[in-house]
This record gives sequence, structure tokens and C-alpha cells, in this order.
Amino acid sequence: MKTKQKSIGSFDAKTHLARVLDEVQRGVEFIITKRGKPVAKIVKYTDLNEHIELPEIIRQFDKIRNSVKGKVDIKGYIAEGRKH
Repeated sequence: MKTKQKSIGSFDAKTHLARVLDEVQRGVEFIITKRGKPVAKIVKYTDLNEHIELPEIIRQFDKIRNSVKGKVDIKGYIAEGRKH
């Protein structure tokens, strides 16, 4: 499911914070802008235990890297990914 994302100015975010938080609680993400430029993002809080810690990410990356034999065409993979 794709997360809905909205943009809101800092003044409006402050003025309507309760409404913004209600929407965030329902899964909407807000980009807070200041003078039209993005400065912050408000997202629904998730338990930190749900996230993979950096050492675990590195361990998984090393496992994948060690399983690959021969040359890897990174530019080719990037180009292929852009097609999808």
C-alpha cells in the first residue's frame, strides 16, 4: 500500500497541528515547508525495534556481496532498475 504524502507550510502546520497529527496517525505523511522549501517530514511513529540496526544491515550486505561470483555490472543494474 502506498503511503499518502501531503505538503504543508510551517505556519499552517503550527496552526492546524491537531488535524495534522490525526492524519499522521492514520498513515498520511507530511512534508513541512518553509518559504516553499521542504525542511521536515512528519511520519507515523513506529517502534524502533521494528527497524533493522546498522550492524545487521552491514552483515546482510556482506552476506550478499560474498555470495556474488565474478564481475558485477552496477551501471547495468541501475539502468535496469530505472526501467521499472
